[in-house]
Amino acid sequence: MSDAGNLADQPITALKGVGDKFAQVLAKLHIASVQDLLFHLPLRYQDRTRVVPLAALLPGVDAVIEGEVRAADVVFGRRRSLVVRLQDGSGTITLRFFHFTAAQKNRFARGVRLRCYGEARRGASGLELYHPETEIVGEETSPQPDTLTPVYPLTEGVSQIRLRGLMHQALEMLERGGVEELLSVELLPRDMDYPLAGALRYLHQPPAGADLAQLAEGMHPAQQRLALEELLAHHLSLLELRRENSAVSAPPLPANAALERDFLSRLPFALTGAQQRVCTEIAADLATARPMMRLLQGDVGAGKTLVAALAALKAIGSGAQVAVMAPTEILAEQHRRNFCGWLEPLGIGVAQLTGSLKTAERRTQLAAVAGGEAQLVVGTHALFQPEVVFHNLALVIIDEQHRFGVRQRLELREKGAADASGGRLQPHQLIMTATPIPRTLAMSAFADLDCSVIDELPPGRQPINTVAISNERREEVMQRVQGAVAEGRQAYWVCTLIEESETLQAQAAETTASELAETLQDVRIALVHGRLKPDEKERVMNAFKAGEVDLLVATTVIEVGVDVPNASLMIIENPERLGLAQLHQLRGRVGRGSIASHCVLLYGTPLSQNGRARLQALRSHSDGFAIAEEDLRLRGPGEILGTRQTGEIQHRVADLQRDAHLLPQVQRIASAPTLGQRERQRLVARWLQNRPRFAEA
Repeated sequence: MSDAGNLADQPITALKGVGDKFAQVLAKLHIASVQDLLFHLPLRYQDRTRVVPLAALLPGVDAVIEGEVRAADVVFGRRRSLVVRLQDGSGTITLRFFHFTAAQKNRFARGVRLRCYGEARRGASGLELYHPETEIVGEETSPQPDTLTPVYPLTEGVSQIRLRGLMHQALEMLERGGVEELLSVELLPRDMDYPLAGALRYLHQPPAGADLAQLAEGMHPAQQRLALEELLAHHLSLLELRRENSAVSAPPLPANAALERDFLSRLPFALTGAQQRVCTEIAADLATARPMMRLLQGDVGAGKTLVAALAALKAIGSGAQVAVMAPTEILAEQHRRNFCGWLEPLGIGVAQLTGSLKTAERRTQLAAVAGGEAQLVVGTHALFQPEVVFHNLALVIIDEQHRFGVRQRLELREKGAADASGGRLQPHQLIMTATPIPRTLAMSAFADLDCSVIDELPPGRQPINTVAISNERREEVMQRVQGAVAEGRQAYWVCTLIEESETLQAQAAETTASELAETLQDVRIALVHGRLKPDEKERVMNAFKAGEVDLLVATTVIEVGVDVPNASLMIIENPERLGLAQLHQLRGRVGRGSIASHCVLLYGTPLSQNGRARLQALRSHSDGFAIAEEDLRLRGPGEILGTRQTGEIQHRVADLQRDAHLLPQVQRIASAPTLGQRERQRLVARWLQNRPRFAEA
């Protein structure tokens, strides 16, 4: 096929009815060309191909029905509604409209024959259709469709009818050719010889007898053909990012044996085997002039920060600087304490840059960073700001990277030291996460990174006993807290809310703290939430750590970075509202000492089947990776990686869990020498053009 008729080169304005203004609306759906429109696939389908007899209707199922109007009356109950009784040869059904006009009521005259489409639900008078689409059957009635009706993702200003009309034009253009086959038959798996144009036609217009269940599951061969290509495009884009990264230079950081020996000799414990293995992998990366891009995974308490400190010593021992970036001020402060405790006795200067610093203190810290007196700098997103100038930045350590847009961490690369030619050396990057990322997801989402896993906990860590208790037994749980405090232990009480509002979360936590204070008379209670000023948060956390507070009532701000070995009991309210990975993180705040620890999941009733399955998974597993696999199965990849916020992995067809079996094929095709550079570029452009790339989110 020649490029002349390539629909990728045909602007969306080539379609009738699309001017410049409407093209701007379609751009919100990442549609700029006719090809983009064809790859904008349906979310689901409606079967309007046949009329269902009223007697055969099932509740919860969308259907087309036809019948004669027997009555149409306005009924006054709790809400005024228009009730229409419809009858065919097999039975009777009620149509109910809460929003209607007099003209609409008059349209439903007795004896009029109606065709309706909607979902049948159980109502006061048997099965009812609420606000169905209606059409009077007569000479002007539209013909019954012979394909399933697609339902597309929309944005404000675009209707289903208008989008279907545009798609009809695009499919007519597709009949004349214009979507290029970029994968040869030899590259495709043997069971996937579905032509691309045929797959697109099928998915926009499935025939009347199509298997709706198979389509809903995403397992139709046409969907799998496109899923393979989409996963391949994402994989190729990340490999290109990796290639670009390898093409630039980084400062080699050889080991400083004396400094590292001094550091290790001061520790009251030895490194685990897993920590030693990961340190060796990192040391090999840092010794080269190619920028390290390594993801360090480790369960809660596995000792990632210590490994990061050893990596930092390699940079500092080479006369360079290290930046440590954390997503919250609480976690940044925790890191500052750890690094100060470890590094200051070795004569290493540690600075801190967060948004809450007073002007004079900030000026002092900035000067120490620019002058090189601060060899390690801990901070939040404040590290990105233009006025932060490093003397000789060689290593960036990022904690909980999924909390940052990737563009933010790429900005730190621009702060590297100058090279001999006046350009910039790129700092090495070590990215840490305590959110275990399933292998399936890591293969696809982090193809630009090397992965290291600390899969061993330090000896002496106590297992955490996890129980799920209904909120109806709240009094019992409060007494359990009272008992733990009487024994000299400390506890957390975590409040969760579905609402994203920090104000509402803070109010919920304040209400809970007041309720607990009334019931638990001799317990010293403190409160921490996202709306407190950083210095106030720090004051409360320090008091808890010092044992001056028995019970800390908190929102999920304590998810990471809080280390109080004497805290052995955690209550999590409404755990069904959180993902398993987040619950596992919260649970990891206890069990940090030598005392047996407990986590109580205080759930609301009734608990959904999915909620019950998730809480059971948490009770059954203490291994973060097993929990992450379960979270991926139950909730999907966007939740685990936090990509709802950062807009990174947004697949149109592919589903990383469902389509994991395709990933080996994706890797095989990506490494095939017969896949040319032109085809690689076109695949990435087809699936990722006009969309935020993972590397640029």
